[in-house]
Amino acid sequence: EHLVDLLIKQGIQVVRIFSPEHGLRGEAEAGAQVEDGTDPKTGLPVVSLYGNHKKPTPDDLQGIEIMVFDLQDVGARFYTYISTLTYVMEACAENSIPLLVLDRPNPNGFYIDGPVLNPGFSSFVGLHPVPIVYGMTIGEYALMVNGEHWLTGDLVCDLEVMMLKGYQHSMIFELPVRPSPNLPNWRSVFLYPSLCLFEGTIMSAGRGTDYPFQIYGHPEYVTGSFFFVPESIPGVSLHPEFEGEGCYGQNLSGYARAIKNIHENPALTDLIRINLSWLIGSYELLSSGHDYFNDYFDTLAGTDELRKQIIRGNTENEIRESWEAGLTEFKKTRAKYLLYE
Repeated sequence: EHLVDLLIKQGIQVVRIFSPEHGLRGEAEAGAQVEDGTDPKTGLPVVSLYGNHKKPTPDDLQGIEIMVFDLQDVGARFYTYISTLTYVMEACAENSIPLLVLDRPNPNGFYIDGPVLNPGFSSFVGLHPVPIVYGMTIGEYALMVNGEHWLTGDLVCDLEVMMLKGYQHSMIFELPVRPSPNLPNWRSVFLYPSLCLFEGTIMSAGRGTDYPFQIYGHPEYVTGSFFFVPESIPGVSLHPEFEGEGCYGQNLSGYARAIKNIHENPALTDLIRINLSWLIGSYELLSSGHDYFNDYFDTLAGTDELRKQIIRGNTENEIRESWEAGLTEFKKTRAKYLLYE
């Protein structure tokens, strides 16, 4: 509502608000239905861009002369705000409406890592051939979508990005407001690119606890040093995996805290990456007698190769080496659209 107030004070008529996954203020849990309605704080009509209605229709855009896009991304390919951005750009291009993107810092903008998405695995949690961690602000990403002609039908959006002042990609930036219920702090945001992959396995990534995306575990992960019991938390996690069951696992909060204070110990620089050892280790312990991976894993990874590599017993270094060619090509593409050092 702060943005709405600002626009109104400038004499701009706000016609309606569009809401992404997690709702207008980031208060809905992942996958929760976000309904159309009226925003009680501003009195404006709200159109949901989640569920079966991910792209604004011509009727949705009636009376709109310019679209303003303002969402706090977290820099991971499977966080759906960049997909919503793409659909909004496409709708604006189709209806000749200019789009103004208010740029935001990327809290994971200081590194690039992961497999580049194979187009055959394109979905709402990964539309484009980018790695899991792509190291761009949402404004830079919008420029790349336009410049690489990733909109349907080779469309080009009339796009402007309002740049940030004083931002650099090397910054470790702590978000002042949680972007969604299960990313409550910097530790969860930093660990999210690594731990979200557990959502495609039999493991818990901490939903239903005070440490979502800061811990992982399973009732049979007997070597784990951390114990937790997932419970339903209204508005955050309803009926999480292993609800009411005791789980053993690892608490990675200390790992994340060390990265945040890396200026005090530059020797930890090699830890700034997607950590596969947690995934590989839990697979080795639990895959016997279990279907460890589910169908969602390949969708999150953007490829079926990572799953196959883990099943084959490839080491983390071998897997990471297989990413290098794709990451090198992506970095060349990325460089064309950077707005910040």
